[in-house]
Parts: sequence; structure tokens; C-alpha cells
Amino acid sequence: MEQGVATAVLCIVAGGVAAQVLAARLRVPAIVLLLGLGFVVGPVLGLLHPSEAFGPNLRPLIGLAVAIVVFEGGLALDFRELRAGGEGVLRLTAIALPINFVLGTLAAHLIGGMLWGPSAVFGAILVVTGPTVILPLLRHARLERRSASFLKWEAIVNDPVGAILTAIVIEILVGLPHRSGEEAVTDLALHLAEGAAAAAVLGAGSAFLVAWAFRCDLVSETLKTPLLLALALVAYAVPNLLMHEAGLIGATVFGIALANLHVPGLAELRRFKEAIVVLLVSCLFVVLTADLDLSVLGKLSLPVLALTAATLFVVRPAAIWLATWRSDLTWRERLLAGWIGPRGIVAAAVAGLAGPRLSEAGYAGGDLIQPAVFAVIVATVLAHGFSLAPLARRLGLSVAADAERLAIVGASPWSSEMALTLHRAGVPVLLVDTYPGALRTAQASGVPTLQAELLSREAEEGLADQPPDRLLAATRDELYNALVCTRLAPELGRERVYQLAPSEDHLLHAETGVSRDSRGKVLGDKGFDFETLAGRHASGWRFAVAPADTVGTRDVPCLLIIRRNGTLDFPSLDHELGAATEGDRLLLLRHPAEVRSEPGHAPRRADAL
Repeated sequence: MEQGVATAVLCIVAGGVAAQVLAARLRVPAIVLLLGLGFVVGPVLGLLHPSEAFGPNLRPLIGLAVAIVVFEGGLALDFRELRAGGEGVLRLTAIALPINFVLGTLAAHLIGGMLWGPSAVFGAILVVTGPTVILPLLRHARLERRSASFLKWEAIVNDPVGAILTAIVIEILVGLPHRSGEEAVTDLALHLAEGAAAAAVLGAGSAFLVAWAFRCDLVSETLKTPLLLALALVAYAVPNLLMHEAGLIGATVFGIALANLHVPGLAELRRFKEAIVVLLVSCLFVVLTADLDLSVLGKLSLPVLALTAATLFVVRPAAIWLATWRSDLTWRERLLAGWIGPRGIVAAAVAGLAGPRLSEAGYAGGDLIQPAVFAVIVATVLAHGFSLAPLARRLGLSVAADAERLAIVGASPWSSEMALTLHRAGVPVLLVDTYPGALRTAQASGVPTLQAELLSREAEEGLADQPPDRLLAATRDELYNALVCTRLAPELGRERVYQLAPSEDHLLHAETGVSRDSRGKVLGDKGFDFETLAGRHASGWRFAVAPADTVGTRDVPCLLIIRRNGTLDFPSLDHELGAATEGDRLLLLRHPAEVRSEPGHAPRRADAL
């Protein structure tokens, strides 16, 4: 038994992580590969049977994992984002949910052929759009901030509400027929209020406790993350003792409250928890898909498939369009929100419990809930996973560029010309500086700019509108460059942040210099420091982009290789640069004599930029 559990855990974890890595390399939604992996190793090949390996402990373990996922999702809900989402967030969370419930129930009864009881349970389950699916898809598609806020808030807020709504519907169907109407309704209302209030108080109270303990330095750095995870599980488990699925409210409220208390150092802890959540989501999708029974799949009849199509093309779009009528959402935002509504872990877990409970209570058709919900989950994950990014680009709601975007920090004369040269060559670029006068020339030339302190909250919001893929810290202050690279390395990738070479060799000394963990990669060789580049620019050196196969043998400094697939590759002392191939372009720094020899060249002052 122990060996079987160990093998199952190994297969789930290793397979889930492998699917995530492969999806990142192939640039496809990881959820798709995770579903495929679970289906193959479970129902198809029979290599993994989670219910047999874990027994009755499987569902509680899934619940605890979901609690951590919704807690981490709550940490992403900063109320300052409501300035971007505004009325749309309220309509998607408060108005669209009951409309979705009514339309889903009608569709299950009229199209799926279910009785009214199972139809109501089906409609309640599918009001959710799971954060376990939507958050990875948003990171993959890179929507603009306002549209992303709509989908993110809807998914995280509606998830616990949908689970509790399902529990209420089941309680009404199973419990009320055996009790007097008025007494049962009163008891149910008190039960609901008790569970929801306990969950909200426990979640918010845990957040204030954490904020107080952290600010008073009562918790060491090594214990902060374990404390947050433990409290998230407590906020989930305790309310569940009072009301089924109330723990999802507790975990979500804990995350939202903690995010809006703005505790110093929480960003570093959040990144660690994001990594844990990626692992948990990978395992959850593999487990739930592998645990499907072929007999369940055999119930995917024509009415169930028709119900799935109706959910995708009628129920969700109609609910969103009705809920956002006469709102401040544009037709493009309404179209995107109406189409994108993938279901995830919570829907699958609740369906696995709801169907058998209805069947045991004597409701005919209760056994159709799980296959119907599973069909919707697979259909929405596939359809929305592959269509979100192209649809957002088509509607103009995506900030993703066709090629990698480069952020250049520090708007000096030479870096401004470098940004302008790349911009004219079709490379997405963003020039960042705190001084508006330094950005004026670039702005006049059409170069995208951001006036903000890069380490500020304002800059975080600005970068969300134009997210970079790579960064070059090019200010005169070498230590500030290192600080910027260290701050953004966890988000962009440590191999994607660069800084100018320091003017003093001791900063790069292998033993006594600044650690590689505390700086970015060095651009070029040690000669590419700020003073050298500024001096060359002042004396007439100029940037130019040229095809790699047209560059002669003259010693022309190359600062960047623009690969034909849109990726950017800087020369650096910290890695070996791959050779330029046909179709690649080079960003060169040309000698004044070479610049003057170009046809049509007109002399210009060195300080013109």
C-alpha cells in the first residue's frame, strides 16, 4: 500500500511538472497537456488510479490543495485594481452569477434531459470559472490590465460562491423534503449565515494577525511562508466544520485581506507560493482526470454533448451580455468575457461529490452530473485555452507582442537613440525613466515610454500594461542597476535581466565582487560601461540594425542579436552567445567614420538626442 502511494505521488508530481515544462517550451496552455496526461495514464492505460492509491483520503487532500490555490489567487486581488476593472468586476461577480445559474439550470433540463433537481445542481456547479485554469491562461495570453482584472476577479470571487451555492441546492434537495418548510428554510438560512460569517471573520482575522506579527518582527523570515500556508489551511478547514465548502470563503478572504494590508516583504513570499501553486495545480489536474472511470465517460451521450455546446455558446455568452448591458465595458471586452469561462478543479471536485449524493437520495439523473461537468471542463479548457491569446490579439485586448519586448531603464542620450533604433527596426521597446525631460525626445519619436520609479507600485502597474520580456538596466548608477535586476529577475527570469558593465573591475571579481544573485547579467564585455557608451555617443558613434549576413569583418561592436523568431540575445560575460545565423539582425554601434560614409548622411550634433 505504502509503495503504491509513493509511486502514485511520484508519477503525479513528475508527470505534472514535465507537462508544465513541455507546455512552456511549446508555448501552449499547460492545462491542455495536464488533462491529456491524466487521461492517458488513468482511463486509457490504467497506470494510475488515485482513488485506489489514496482511498478515502483523496478528497480531503484535494480540498486542502484547492484551499492553497484559492488563497494564492486571493493574494492577487488588490482593491487598487478595481480602478481598472470598476463596474465590470461588480457585474461579473454579482449579476452574471445568478443569471448563469438560471440559464445553466434551464439548459440542463431542456437540452440535457435532466430532472429539475440535478439540473439545478449542474447550473450551480458551472457558475464558477476556476482560478486554477484562468490564472495560468492569463499569464500565458498576457491580456491588458482591465480585461485581465474582469476575468481574474470573477474567477476567484465566484469560485467559493459557486461551491457554496451547490451545497445549498443539494441541501434543499436532500434535506428539505424530510422537514417542514418554514423550519427548514429558517435553519438553512441560519446555517448559511453562521458558516459564511465564521469563514469571513476567520480569514480576515488571520490576515490582520499576520500583518501585526510581521510588522512587529515576531516571525523569522524562514517561518513566514510556513505560517501563511498553515493559516490558509486553518481558514479552510475550520469553517468546513460548520458548513460544507465554507472553507473556500475563509481561504479566499484570508488572501484578499492580506493582499490589501500591503505587508512589507509579501512580494517575495508570494513568488514562492506561486511556485507551490503551479505544482499543486499540475498535480490536481492529473489526479482528477486520471481518476475518471470509463463508465462515466460512457455516459457522454448526445444530449450531454449538446448541453456542453449550449454552455459554451449560449449560456455563458448570454449571461455576460445580459449582466453587462449598459455598463462601461466595450463590446470587445464583453465579447471576450462572454467567451472565456473555463471551469477547473473546484467544479470537478464538487461534481464528484454532488452526483453520488443525489443518486443516493433517489434522484434519477444524478449520475449524469459528473460526466456532464467533465465534458464542460474539457471543452472549455481546450476551446478557451487555445483561443484566448489569438482572440485577445484580434480584439486589441492583449499586450503581448509578436517579438520579445525590451525595457531599457535610464533615458540618457545614447540609450534614447538605442531605443529609437530598435523601435524603427520593429523591435518592441519600452524606455523607462523618472525624469520627464529625459523621455521627451523618445516620446516625440513615437517610442513607448514609462515615467516612473521602476521599483514603485506605479511602475508595476505601468509594466503590467506593457510587460517586458527582457530588461536592460542602463543608468549611470551601477548599484541601482543591480537592484533593478535583482527586483525583476524573479518575474522576468534571472537569465533575462541585464545591466551595464561596472566601471570598476572589483565589482565583477569572482570572490569579492557583487554576487551574481544580486545583479543582472553584464552587457557585452567589461568595456560596455556607461561612461564608455556615453563618450562614444558624444563623439559621433551611432546605433544601427543590420542583417547578420551583411556585416563585414570590421570590428563593429555588437550589443544585441535580434533572432529571426523575435527573441533577443545580448552578448554577455555571463553566458556564451550563440552565433548569428541567416535571418538574424544585429544591433551595432558604428564608428563615426562609418556613419559619415553612409549615403544621405547629414551631420548632426552629438547632443541631438
